[in-house]
Amino acid sequence: IIGNELLQSRLRAAGPATNLPQRQLQFSAFLSKRRKTAEEKHAVEFAPKKKNKPQTSGVVDIWRNMTVADLARSCQLELEHIQEVMLYVKGAGSIDATARLEDPKVIKDIAAKCGLKTKIVAAPVDESEEVLKDRDVVPRPPPAPENLKERPPVVTVMGHVDHGKTTLLDSLRGASVAAGEAGGITQHIGAFTVQLDNGERVTFLDTPGHAAFSAMRARGANLTDIIVLVVAAEDGVMEQTKEVLRLAKEQSVPIIVAINKIDKPGADVERVKKELSQHGIALEGYGGDTIAVGISALHGTNLDELTEAVSTQATLMGLKGEYVGPVEGVVVESKIDSHRGKLSTAIVSRGTLRKGAILVSGQAWAKVRGLFDHAGQPISAVTPGMPVEILGWRELPLAGDMILEVESERVASSVLRWRANQAMKEKALSDAEAISLKRKEHEEQYREERDKSRRSGFYRRKQQGPRQKEAAPDDGKPRINVIVKGDVHGSVEAILDVLETYDDNERCRLDVIHYAVGDVNESDLELARLFDAIIYAFSVNVGSKATKGVTIRPVDIIYRLVDDLKKEINTKLPLVDVEEEIGEANVLQLFDINEGRRKVTVLGCRCTKGLLKKAHKYKVKRNGELLAAELSLESMRHLKNEVDSVKKDVECGLRLNDQTLELKAGDTIVCYQINREPQQTEWDPGF
Repeated sequence: IIGNELLQSRLRAAGPATNLPQRQLQFSAFLSKRRKTAEEKHAVEFAPKKKNKPQTSGVVDIWRNMTVADLARSCQLELEHIQEVMLYVKGAGSIDATARLEDPKVIKDIAAKCGLKTKIVAAPVDESEEVLKDRDVVPRPPPAPENLKERPPVVTVMGHVDHGKTTLLDSLRGASVAAGEAGGITQHIGAFTVQLDNGERVTFLDTPGHAAFSAMRARGANLTDIIVLVVAAEDGVMEQTKEVLRLAKEQSVPIIVAINKIDKPGADVERVKKELSQHGIALEGYGGDTIAVGISALHGTNLDELTEAVSTQATLMGLKGEYVGPVEGVVVESKIDSHRGKLSTAIVSRGTLRKGAILVSGQAWAKVRGLFDHAGQPISAVTPGMPVEILGWRELPLAGDMILEVESERVASSVLRWRANQAMKEKALSDAEAISLKRKEHEEQYREERDKSRRSGFYRRKQQGPRQKEAAPDDGKPRINVIVKGDVHGSVEAILDVLETYDDNERCRLDVIHYAVGDVNESDLELARLFDAIIYAFSVNVGSKATKGVTIRPVDIIYRLVDDLKKEINTKLPLVDVEEEIGEANVLQLFDINEGRRKVTVLGCRCTKGLLKKAHKYKVKRNGELLAAELSLESMRHLKNEVDSVKKDVECGLRLNDQTLELKAGDTIVCYQINREPQQTEWDPGF
């Protein structure tokens, strides 16, 4: 507005004759002030209430139990300055840099002397402690001698298959165990406690003697204090007996030899002792101190001497254990019970296990809901050297893993996270070489395709036809897919070890697509239908589920599983041509005859072996070397008659279809046929 008035006054002063340039000024509505209405003039405006902002300048953070060095850093002052101020504060205590200031009032007084205000906050978390939040748990250091008490020994009964180990334990505890095993063969480890006649308790481990269960026997050797080596007096030292001797030597475990079946015909105790001496076992009477007892497990002969030897050996070893503190133990076996859930058999080596304890084993953890002895009776506490069946596992622990007790479920979760992370790192390191080789192969393939594309020119780079499938083509070889379900982890592990020995993949592939512990469930059936797999149910229930279209083989002995699998492999192998010789004839003389205008050669022969048939194939040998094969006859005559066959010691005339062969008297004519016969797999698992 002011600008318009000034412009108009200048125009009037200049007069009409003045020709000044005309300018138009425009102002936006934003610069125009709107007049208030009557209501707005009488309205009362309230200014927003100002918030009091905290005074942060000169305020330091303090917390309980902070050190003198922490206070100096928080106050941003020199450590010597804080220490000098502390000399004038009552109750400040030590002025050392690492000394803890427990009273917040004293910390406030120190800051006030420095002219600063304070604010109490939570103690900061150290980054190093944050990294170590997920950490592993390890066994405790060795206990103090004053905390040790006597414990029962853990005795492992080992030996070759069918040498009487389970029968010996059956006689010791007075319960029928061998009758419950399939075929009398122990399929997994059994752990139980036996009360001896002298009142002492002994924990026994019964390990399988079969060659397929070597890993389970090795775990038994790791758990044991004493090994009772059962050797049959009639068989002597066998393959598994040598393996037990090797395990005992590696683990430095004392051995007591039980020479079984001394009452059977053909038993020779002295021969067994000599064989053991030849394998490095120094027996009593042969220059050593290893005890050897001749027994009969079936009739209970000399079992008292064997138990006395075990008790004496345990006393000499002075076995002791710590009954207080966190529990430590070893998983003997694990299984899934259809009624009770995941169970594990374990032996406690340290501490006292009670209901409600939090346990960690490998990558599994448990809150103990129940403890049972070998007879299935609930027990309240388990001390060192005792076997126990633990109920409450969230995941199934692996046989042979160590059991450690932790403070809470939160600590157990932290340990499992740490172990899972470590397992992933180890797997990544193990796979790094394979990954680098695969990456190198891909890079070479990429460079080759890139160079080929560059050489082909711009207009030829476009890919012709549909994109190729990335899946590997089917090689046409027969294949058998297998699903293994077992009652306990050790049995499944032993079966997988046997299947690992399969070495006939060139003719028929054998793939284990899934394995687990527990009964056959719906997911196993779906997987078997998808992959056309055979389910081997090893001592587990199949259930009443729809099993149509699925092959399920219930087995309880590993021999039968291997035999059945061999039969399946043999049915998959294609038939092969096998040559079968029917008869032979000697060429006595050659005759040239005219057949029309053609000159042909007829062989005068005598059948010397078997039978000659006109319809079969023939081959010619001279001095044992093959001259021709895949020949056929145009004519076979006896005297002047055309015949179909010629018997032994009968003369005949033979005319071959190939007249180009130059035969001589004395050559051999062999009659043979080709038979299609099934193949047999060459897989030998070692038993």
